Amino acid sequence: MTKAPAPVIVLVRPQLGENIGTVARAMLNFGLTELRLVAPRDGWPNPAAGPAASGADVVLANARVFDTLADAVADCTDVYATTVRKRGVTKPVLTPEAAATQVHATSGRSAYVFGPERSGLDSDDVALAHNIVTVPINPAFGSLNLAQAVILIAYEWSKGEALASPPEVPLDPPAPHRELEDLIDHLVRDLDAAGYFFPPERTTATLRTLRTALTKTGWSHNDIRMMHGIVTTLGKARKSTRGGDN
Repeated sequence: MTKAPAPVIVLVRPQLGENIGTVARAMLNFGLTELRLVAPRDGWPNPAAGPAASGADVVLANARVFDTLADAVADCTDVYATTVRKRGVTKPVLTPEAAATQVHATSGRSAYVFGPERSGLDSDDVALAHNIVTVPINPAFGSLNLAQAVILIAYEWSKGEALASPPEVPLDPPAPHRELEDLIDHLVRDLDAAGYFFPPERTTATLRTLRTALTKTGWSHNDIRMMHGIVTTLGKARKSTRGGDN
């Protein structure tokens, strides 16, 4: 089966250049590069878009402007309107995940359509689409900005792509238990000198609790070395204070 082309992102009557820039950034994060603008309010290009794109310049440089939504999606076989249900408009309603599955399964080009920041798509815009995509969201607070909406859609589509994950940083290996015992001994000596173990009859139980807490973590060699330094420094500070009192 022929691999489906990447979908295009269509912004209908976008209002702020900054929002177009953040959309470009969201797109490129997940491998989408084709942006189409329908009648942007402040014209195009918009100098405010570049800084907001944070390096997604290739998306902005190749963005195309159209007078109408019909022109913007003329070469697309599947058009998805991202919106809530519209009265009087009967369309299949999909989640972002279900829509992404359909986009990957089609051989034609798909378009995700987003409306203006304040009002969203109007009924005529939605009527032109083949499907509605609605994000499940908290009914008590359903406010998504434009870039957030785009990134949700782009992320679901990207699951079907071989995008590289961020490089994994290996964790330091755990230190031998001997090093942890040395740290516990060091800590106990300084705590004892500071009078921490009081009353004396509780010393055994307190030591057991301390050991239990310290052996829960996967201390590395560097962790233990740092803790030795902390304990030593606190001991020096205490001795210095006592010397000053004398």
